[in-house]
Amino acid sequence: MVDGGGEVATAREVLEQLNDLADRGRLSGMSRYGISTDRALGVSIPEIRALARRVGRDHELAAALWDSEIHEARLLAGMVDDPALVNQDQMDAWALEFDSWDLCDQVCGNLFDRTPYAFLKAVEWSWREEEFVRRAAFALMATSAVHNETAKDEEFEALLPIIRGAATDERNYVKKAVNWALRQIGKRNANLNRKAIETARQIQKLDSRAGRWIAADALRELTSETVNKRLASR
Repeated sequence: MVDGGGEVATAREVLEQLNDLADRGRLSGMSRYGISTDRALGVSIPEIRALARRVGRDHELAAALWDSEIHEARLLAGMVDDPALVNQDQMDAWALEFDSWDLCDQVCGNLFDRTPYAFLKAVEWSWREEEFVRRAAFALMATSAVHNETAKDEEFEALLPIIRGAATDERNYVKKAVNWALRQIGKRNANLNRKAIETARQIQKLDSRAGRWIAADALRELTSETVNKRLASR
């Protein structure tokens, strides 16, 4: 692991670099956006990404950073871990410790969706009661729709009934992730766009305030001229 001209050998040295980047003045803004700041330093995502590029992939380092319980260190752990070495037990353990929407989404979008277990965990976690574990299910669906270029349409079509079933969850962080998953699947290609619009119209008929919001927001984007042009050009 190389940092400029020096070698970064331990989690302690990486944590020292995070502390050097810390700006406590950012914590109030983070809190306003619903990010847990109990163990946060105030390091921006671009700064964490730059550090991740210097550090490189390191599974053992990622585990040590996660164990520190520091918010930004856990964000960094999701960026430097090796998805080929991540197993289901680790995914379950980390998901249970998600305490913020940003940690959930970053880990899912930087690491978990690149593992062989992304679709499996998306289905498993969609039935969990814990708010951020359930959010992680739909975050995985959304990020997989963006990042997994080899997945077949059938794999995403199988997720649409799960999305429909979760659309009545009124919890803010869950309903927004359900909406996100539906929109990203529907923007993947013309076939999935039709399927996602059909699902949104089914959700629209549910006796649920969350469902009506999810459906209206998804339909607004999925039927937009911008999305239609993009899909037509593929």
